[in-house]
Amino acid sequence: MSTIGRLVADHRVVVCTGTGGVGKTTAAAAIAIEGARQGRRAVVITIDPARRLADALGLAGLSNNPARIELDAPGELWAMMLDTKSTFDDLVARYSGDEAQARGITTNRFYQNVSTALSGTQEYMAMEKLFELNADDRFDLLVVDTPPSRNALDFLDAPNLLTRLLENRLYRLLTAPGRGVLRAVNSAAQGLLRQLTRVVGAEVVEDAIAFFQAFEGMEDGFKERAQSVLALLRSDKTGFLLVASPRHDTLREAQHFGTQLAEAGIDVRAAVINRMHPHSSAITAAEASERTAKASGRSAAWWQALADFQRAAEAERASVNELADDLGDGVDLVLVPMLADDVHDLDGLEQIRAALTAETQHP
Repeated sequence: MSTIGRLVADHRVVVCTGTGGVGKTTAAAAIAIEGARQGRRAVVITIDPARRLADALGLAGLSNNPARIELDAPGELWAMMLDTKSTFDDLVARYSGDEAQARGITTNRFYQNVSTALSGTQEYMAMEKLFELNADDRFDLLVVDTPPSRNALDFLDAPNLLTRLLENRLYRLLTAPGRGVLRAVNSAAQGLLRQLTRVVGAEVVEDAIAFFQAFEGMEDGFKERAQSVLALLRSDKTGFLLVASPRHDTLREAQHFGTQLAEAGIDVRAAVINRMHPHSSAITAAEASERTAKASGRSAAWWQALADFQRAAEAERASVNELADDLGDGVDLVLVPMLADDVHDLDGLEQIRAALTAETQHP
């Protein structure tokens, strides 16, 4: 069985990591299709808001709830697109003491900004959705397309995002029993709140205080959830996959991701290199250039085009070899050739799936 085939067969969760623009979303969808081909009930969680993936899957659109995709396969294929705000709202409702507390938080203007604009919120909600789907017995394979990032630890650190906010000294001060805002303002928080008021305005500070106080009593639920998500990520049933393109800069970023994951105790199972120029061993770029010099007219133009193509392919192979050396022998490389057209339907995704599940390729 191929590297990707084994990854799908042996894990409940497959996490696709990498920077933006390398085909990560398409790879995640193709891996979920492979799961369905293996007879599994697979769901892909995409972060990319572009309609292209929805179109490719034959849907009018993707929502925050999984939708079944018609596919002629032994298993099932489902897909959803993360809605950060809706996921945060659902999380607040789950841990609130009652509807009034949940409504007080979700209608708060500070919360409405935090739930969509705070750095790391998208990663946090992707993790929350992963945890939610892990408990859903409709699925036995979860494929996660992580948010574009230049730091792999943004995703790994996401479960602690809200925990750190709730452990903030100002938060603890404002929610301490028997103190209240006025007393806090008149004591330790007075200077900080006065400075914040001058910078952002009294109304914003009041909204922030109301937001902090509305969360009182919910801290333990969020902390427990964060620890459970981290345990899932570090369990043997979760496999991490690096996705990159053959450009030198994205390969360097992939190597950086691999190092960060290793330092965090996460093993990378494989690395997918998308959009490789097909490489022919029949002739080298240098040999094609020699024939160009000896030819004329259309023949010379043809040999020149071949020389340029081979030169690009050889340069990509050299860069991929460097990544292979950096990642080590334990990480298989899977090379996906550049397709003639963009992926815009299930047939295109099937081509990607077929390339991903071909026998492991070593550059």
